[in-house]
Amino acid sequence: MFAVLKTGGKQYKVQAGDVLRVEKLAADAGEKVQFNDVLMLGGDAPVVGAPFVEGAGVQAEVIEQIKGDKVIKFVKRRRKHSSKRTVGHRQKLTLVKITDILASGADKSGIKAATGSAPAGEAAPAAKPAKKAEAKAEAPAAAAAAADDLTKLNGVGPAAAKKLNDAGIESFAALAALSDEQIAAIDTIKVKPEWVEQAKELAQG
Repeated sequence: MFAVLKTGGKQYKVQAGDVLRVEKLAADAGEKVQFNDVLMLGGDAPVVGAPFVEGAGVQAEVIEQIKGDKVIKFVKRRRKHSSKRTVGHRQKLTLVKITDILASGADKSGIKAATGSAPAGEAAPAAKPAKKAEAKAEAPAAAAAAADDLTKLNGVGPAAAKKLNDAGIESFAALAALSDEQIAAIDTIKVKPEWVEQAKELAQG
């Protein structure tokens, strides 16, 4: 007997004894979980859900929490921007072993439902805007005292100066202190090397 279950936005065809890598579940190693979103039961009398098979479930034991292979994303803008950016990612996964497939009565088994870890992690992103707002509130206060007229730089007009301000650069010292990586990370405007050199001279007085 086999079953087709849905978890983490993906579908898996499983049978007892199979070991799966699924999207991270909110469960510890050794804990038993139950997948209740069963799309199909196969065997002598196949049953297809609409969309799920009522009362069916797939029970599994959590082996361990793991991470997938590292994926590297590299972006290079050749024209105008001449910037590069590398980002790495390793997907969090859960290794589970299928122990049993229930054709009915899964809703009364008393085993914890297999749910993702997204609900528990939603609180962290919510806190970021507050920190960002605090950082933005502190930045203008600190920059207001040392703000410079960036239009004094050759080739920097009011529009370019506004874009530099939007990027958090409001003084000659801030512009002069930029590293190559920081310059490449600015998307709002292409910072020219001559601007940095002029800013160093102007910052020194």
